Amino acid sequence: MIAVMLMSVALIAGLCVLAYRLAVYALPFMLAVEAARFAYATGSGSGSGLIGVGLVGLVAGAVAYGLLVFAFTSLRSPVLRLIVALVFAAPAAMAGYALVHGVTGEAVPSEVWWQIFCIMAGGFVGMSAVLRLAGGAVGRNS
Repeated sequence: MIAVMLMSVALIAGLCVLAYRLAVYALPFMLAVEAARFAYATGSGSGSGLIGVGLVGLVAGAVAYGLLVFAFTSLRSPVLRLIVALVFAAPAAMAGYALVHGVTGEAVPSEVWWQIFCIMAGGFVGMSAVLRLAGGAVGRNS
């Protein structure tokens, strides 16, 4: 029984880490899904089926992330860099907020503390998205 409880805790921790890593890429993922939906709706993927639609989405997500990193590195104005960082971080912050809001819904009895935890998680995931964007930019420069 104790082994099952420990495995459950390890699984939940692993899922939280996975959700955090995926929330950082919320904007490129959202753009990839929308590109795949558009390709499927227009029949672009009908010749190759779902694999072709998946490839369209994968390429769109990679291009979106690459363009964001390129824009972040090539822009010299701090205001424009901040705008690019906020465009990248806003969906990630919303995803982090929603993740903690859903996971801790029954665990936190106080509504005030629940919102504090959710806002802190959203800020944490948003800042980590900015740092991930800056890390990709640093990796491209060196």
